[in-house]
Amino acid sequence: MRKANQEIKDNSILEEILKQTQICRIAMLNNGEPYILPFNYGYHKNCIYIHSAPEGKKIELLKKNPKVCFELEQESKLIKGETACKWSTLYRSIVGYGFIEILTGFEEKIQGLDIIMKQHGAKGKMEFNKKEVDFIVILKLTITSMRGKHSGNWNKIMD
Repeated sequence: MRKANQEIKDNSILEEILKQTQICRIAMLNNGEPYILPFNYGYHKNCIYIHSAPEGKKIELLKKNPKVCFELEQESKLIKGETACKWSTLYRSIVGYGFIEILTGFEEKIQGLDIIMKQHGAKGKMEFNKKEVDFIVILKLTITSMRGKHSGNWNKIMD
């Protein structure tokens, strides 16, 4: 990382970002070209969980190559300056790599859905309609590596 002072090395902060962020972007390969999509997700024990229809372009791509890159940023804010070069952004982000498994078993899908729902504020055990659960798959991204970064001005108070 070019600006080593901006790297987040504290694993507890990386975990905080993963647990508090709501959108994760995942990049896949499509015939040698990048293909990126945003997802709401849930994070638990080094894995990111996403619900999906069982068919479509992303499923086809993941079946061909399960290796992915992911990105998420936590609460960013544009800071306007008096001149163009004085503008800045307040942010914390993670870029990482991993591989995706397509989960099709009923119980593992329920587990994944629970993790996703908790990430977004659901309390307690959720009830899911069997027919709806049977229709979906859960994408389980196992993280193999990641790096976090924050803006140099991250410690400033966010208004």
